[in-house]
Amino acid sequence: MNKKLRAKVIDILLLAMIILPFVACMVLRILTRGASEGISITGAQVYFTVPMPLMDLIISESQVVSCAVMIALLGLCLFLTHGIAVIPNSKRQLAAEWIVEKVKGLVDNNMGDRFHVFAPFVTAIMGLSVFSSLSSLLGLYPPTSDVNILLGWAILVFILITYYKLKGGLWNYVKGFFQPIPFFAPLNVIGEIATPISMSFRHYGNVLSGAVISTLIAAALQGLSRMLLGWLPGILGEIPFLRIGIPAILSMYFDVFSGCLQAFIFAMLTMLNISNGFPEEDYERRMAKRREKALHRA
Repeated sequence: MNKKLRAKVIDILLLAMIILPFVACMVLRILTRGASEGISITGAQVYFTVPMPLMDLIISESQVVSCAVMIALLGLCLFLTHGIAVIPNSKRQLAAEWIVEKVKGLVDNNMGDRFHVFAPFVTAIMGLSVFSSLSSLLGLYPPTSDVNILLGWAILVFILITYYKLKGGLWNYVKGFFQPIPFFAPLNVIGEIATPISMSFRHYGNVLSGAVISTLIAAALQGLSRMLLGWLPGILGEIPFLRIGIPAILSMYFDVFSGCLQAFIFAMLTMLNISNGFPEEDYERRMAKRREKALHRA
């Protein structure tokens, strides 16, 4: 097998890696979800439950779609970087380099040079959020409409925020809760706990509200079409003419624009909370003391 043929085969396999997970989720949804009449706004479908000692592990549609999104993102990254060269020789390599440059610029502008290593993490958050929201265009349940998924993302970010706050020392971190006066300690603790909750609920609320509004408007247009145009003869009276086009425009806003916007906001909050929580002066002071101790020992 020559190099060109092998490269084409690999490209086809990577494209299949991007597409097939979503196809599998669509087939699974069709096979496990029965037809419904009228307006149907429900949460993620539970496929099965795994018994566990403390509490049962629920495997739901949002988890399955999340796994499909991660597999597809991995396939997309491999596809964009397949055959990469020192001098760009393909449009997909140019696209990959453009994404890397834009995200690196975004991270450097919002977090500073100290946190430039966060570019892959921020890219992963934005890609996972965007693709999860856009999965609704395929008729799938978007994981960003499940507060459990988003709370998991927010808890991971909160762990990173706390880790970098502790870079200034445990005592400085605890002392920060009593600033500016000790009376504010309970409020500061509540504010600390509220960080992951507010991040997850903001993203979840905006995506879910868009799905609910789109469903209600589509149902209303169907009823209005039946009321105004139901007098048409034969099958023409059963066609919901008023639903043609308008729901698609709403979907472009709620699913595409709003989904991408919320992904950007979540990434921005992640960068700002981590960088602003880092006590740079305390950290430099600790590092200076460590260097002095190391010199004395030497």
